[in-house]
Amino acid sequence: MATKSRSERKTAQYTKEHTKDVHAALTSTITTSDMIQEVQTVLDELARHLTAGEGDAIAEMWQVPALVVGDDVAEVAETADQVAQFFSGAKEQYNEKGITDTRAEILTLKWLTSQMVLVAVRWPYLDRNGRENGDESSTYLLRRDADGVLKVQVAIMQGSSEGHR
Repeated sequence: MATKSRSERKTAQYTKEHTKDVHAALTSTITTSDMIQEVQTVLDELARHLTAGEGDAIAEMWQVPALVVGDDVAEVAETADQVAQFFSGAKEQYNEKGITDTRAEILTLKWLTSQMVLVAVRWPYLDRNGRENGDESSTYLLRRDADGVLKVQVAIMQGSSEGHR
């Protein structure tokens, strides 16, 4: 009988612990549909505050330190004020393109543990008449804070496609 290497034992231990975390997340008193709805609610609130230009409200939805990365950006926010500043001009930038609203369309959602969820989202660009004119996609890591509230900690911006007006 061959003995397992240290690396194999560590991998087996990690797998065992990770499986317990995922099992706990999925068998908790919150049902899977409730967990999905919880994430959707956070994203819907984020969209509402973003399109209203409410930087302070957006900042309350983020945990710090926060990280936003994309092809042309890598920002770390150490404070809620920095998060608010990062999003302060978003409404005007979108409005200049004729975008007045959006909604969170969850593409994929994976609970990594009972405390963290990774979610890929499509954000359609909606004009004042509710017509779609392009979109952008991002992936977020949401993590529960000390009070159990899901908050965004990492945003990975994956680009946009603008429609024709």
